[in-house]
Amino acid sequence: MELATKLIPQTVRNSVREAGPNLNHWYAVGWAKDFGLETVQPVTIWNQSIAVFRDSQGQFQALENACPHRGVELHRGRVKGCHLVCPYHGWEFNSQGACVQIPYLPSDQKLPPQRARSFPIQERYGIVWIFPGETELADQIPLLSIPEFGQPGLLMIPITGHFQAHFSICNENTMDVFHGFLHEDLQGWFDPVLLTLEETENAVLARYSVSYRGKMAKFLGLAEDARETTTLPITIEYHYPNYATSLEGISSLYLMRLPVGPQESRSFALFFFRVRLPQWLIQRLQPILVPLLRRFFLEKFLAQDRSMMESEQHNYDLNPQRHYAEINPAIIAIQRMTLRQYDRYLQKKAPAS
Repeated sequence: MELATKLIPQTVRNSVREAGPNLNHWYAVGWAKDFGLETVQPVTIWNQSIAVFRDSQGQFQALENACPHRGVELHRGRVKGCHLVCPYHGWEFNSQGACVQIPYLPSDQKLPPQRARSFPIQERYGIVWIFPGETELADQIPLLSIPEFGQPGLLMIPITGHFQAHFSICNENTMDVFHGFLHEDLQGWFDPVLLTLEETENAVLARYSVSYRGKMAKFLGLAEDARETTTLPITIEYHYPNYATSLEGISSLYLMRLPVGPQESRSFALFFFRVRLPQWLIQRLQPILVPLLRRFFLEKFLAQDRSMMESEQHNYDLNPQRHYAEINPAIIAIQRMTLRQYDRYLQKKAPAS
């Protein structure tokens, strides 16, 4: 459905700040390289703590981070082959969460039937993904597609974000191209115009035009001349629960949002910049360029965004009943999507009458 792009005042739906996520999706929880072989780490998806580990075969496994015996956090335990061993009494659990060994249990006694919940988990694009919802739906829900991954001629920059803010606040920031004012000192974009806006059951697609100028814009291929203004179209698609952004074949961004809790969110993003250099030279320069661009460019943008999002959360917590106005219809569409997805999850979760 195509929506009007006129900027008119509308009331922000405060209820979106109280909504939870639709957990029947794949969520990025970390970079695969950060999980060592036979090590365990805790991750949290909407207040659900999960113990993630690589088994002896290098495969990822995910169990509820609570031993069904005494509730001790399983991430404090150790990996034994393809199993996870609780640190308290040595109870051993397989990848399905079933208890397969208790060191002190007589051999003629049966193992208890209680188990730790297991979660579907996979590795793709260098990212670890978990499906925290109804397990039987995992195979029906497609993972985000990132066609640029591994393509020659592209410089890939991974970047992580951590925010003390509700995931809806973070998602609105990503869709909101009108906040280029915030990044003025970083030679960010300016003169944004919302061109088209479309909304479907599972996605919001916005097309803007933005202008660039300055040395950084020229270096990144966003402008032909540092002194002249270059105007380009940018496409932002929020395909719940992740983002895909494209800037005229010059760069693209895939941003995976992780709702940690009502006031905490994380993000795992992959930036792709098209570099006019031979592939062998890109590979040679990547270890140098990636950390430099991340530290002196991308993380500065992220820090400014973080400050605004956390300020927004702070004032919401002080007065959840305060009313706010919004003139960007793309933000209103994002809010509708957030509430619709949460309602869908609650309806799916509700027991049949």
